Amino acid sequence: MFDWFSSLNAVVIDFDTSHLFFPRIVISLLLILGLVIVVSYFRPVMQAIRTGRYQFFVKNADFFRLLMTFALIPAYFWGMDAIGAVLPNMGLGFLLASIPFVFLMSMLYCHDMTRRNLIIIVSNAVITPTFVWGVLYHLFAVSMP
Repeated sequence: MFDWFSSLNAVVIDFDTSHLFFPRIVISLLLILGLVIVVSYFRPVMQAIRTGRYQFFVKNADFFRLLMTFALIPAYFWGMDAIGAVLPNMGLGFLLASIPFVFLMSMLYCHDMTRRNLIIIVSNAVITPTFVWGVLYHLFAVSMP
């Protein structure tokens, strides 16, 4: 009569597709948020296009930072994969690629380069990925690249 009740305590993990769980959630949330943005701004953007007042980039946009960001993000994922292939199953691909990535992104967007800011950037680039790696890899046993 209550066979479904006993199945509440059973856990079945399909390891062939389990790694796709969180990316699917993130992609779904991004699509939903993107749809909300498009619906929210559709009418004002269309009106600006019709009147000729629409511009995609603001005046004096910082294209250097934009292009460097577009270059650093794929380089980060490539670096993670390359390091993870050399040092597999330790999560060191994430750790050793994240430290220079966080450092370079922080340097790229730091407008006031002082000794204090440089110390903060270096500290953040080393401590934050190491902490995240330690928590995820060692504490929660999450497999990382």
